[in-house]
Amino acid sequence: MTKTLEMVFRNNEGKETVISLADPRDDLTRAEVDVVMQDIIAKNIFLTKSGDLMQIVDARIRTRESVSLV
Repeated sequence: MTKTLEMVFRNNEGKETVISLADPRDDLTRAEVDVVMQDIIAKNIFLTKSGDLMQIVDARIRTRESVSLV
């Protein structure tokens, strides 16, 4: 099973942008993710095609499991 942290932002054109990080810690808290997401916005770390990231929309951990059939 693989886990991915997905941080969802809204940019200045109102479009959503997802930043994904593989293998987040099992004990990762919402507060820790909020601090990082706020820093990303405040320091303008990423630029999207549609402009600067302006707002936090969501953060989630997505799990995916693969089962080999062969």
